[in-house]
Amino acid sequence: CIHETQPKGSLKEKGLLEEFMKNHPYNPSIKFNPALAKITNEPLTNDYDLDYYGIISIGTPPQFFKVIFDTGSSNLWVPSIYCKSIACANHTKFNPAQSSTFRSTSQDISIEYGTGAMSGILGYDTVTVSISHIVDTNQMFGLSEDEPGSTFYYAEFDGILGLAYPSISASDATPVFDNMMNKGLITQDLFSFYLSRNSETGSIVTFGGIDPAYYTGNIQWIPVTSEDYWQITVQTIKINGKVVACESGCAAIVDTGTSALVGDPSSINNIMSLYSVNCNNIGSMPDVTFVINGAEFPLPASAYITFDCTSGFDPTGDDGWILGDVFIREWYTIFDRANNMVGLAKAV
Repeated sequence: CIHETQPKGSLKEKGLLEEFMKNHPYNPSIKFNPALAKITNEPLTNDYDLDYYGIISIGTPPQFFKVIFDTGSSNLWVPSIYCKSIACANHTKFNPAQSSTFRSTSQDISIEYGTGAMSGILGYDTVTVSISHIVDTNQMFGLSEDEPGSTFYYAEFDGILGLAYPSISASDATPVFDNMMNKGLITQDLFSFYLSRNSETGSIVTFGGIDPAYYTGNIQWIPVTSEDYWQITVQTIKINGKVVACESGCAAIVDTGTSALVGDPSSINNIMSLYSVNCNNIGSMPDVTFVINGAEFPLPASAYITFDCTSGFDPTGDDGWILGDVFIREWYTIFDRANNMVGLAKAV
């Protein structure tokens, strides 16, 4: 889970067109092979290893937005022209009057994230993910009217597209991926993430499939223990063979919308006491190994020490853990709704 009124000009004038077309090249073979349209890669922009966002469109004609594809929440929302918060002032805002397919509702929506919050109203419109490959003509989404604080003001993205289970969707709005499944818009009821390192290009989310170009070795499948967040069980966490956290097992959420590895203060402090950050010799620092479903998933120091030489561990959690982007960068991650499993394989 995360952390002027109408936008001036067209997609081209806002500088998004070049980025959009680069990430969404036209593929004429799709019209001859419809199966190709059911497995689609959505390129993601890596914002200094803090956030990964892609471009979607809402409405007719389309209005374009940068969104976080967030496995730690379930709603889709973007700023609207009704929002007067400072966070909306420097982001693209949806104008329902400029969409011929928008339908209003009388429902409100309010969401609190680990950092940041929003409230507003709900509506329906056409939502397109990955150019014209996945189009839902009747998607419920939030139009923010209030985004308090400064969290979203400083964000590169405009809104959030939640990919967790419908049980945690605010106002019972059907999540985007549930509509993809229910309407047969994808080949398989799963999606996969590859997250690049050090602000490099190449990050993707794949809807409806698994892309073997982004991982090596076998996929380890782990059962989801609670169908709300993508929650699994970590058996132990070890350094140099010694258990340093989760001695009796602990719940962990696999969350693309959190940049760090979040745990309780006691566990994180215990881990950090066993190594000192040495940016001149990261290779000498120990792996932190997560034991999950009988398999070991090591994180080398190059994964948990960020490129600006700070620790990727965050001691602000409660009882459970959040396996955020620090973990997912190292392990290609598959979110399988058909079988309620998380798949992990070594990222390339």
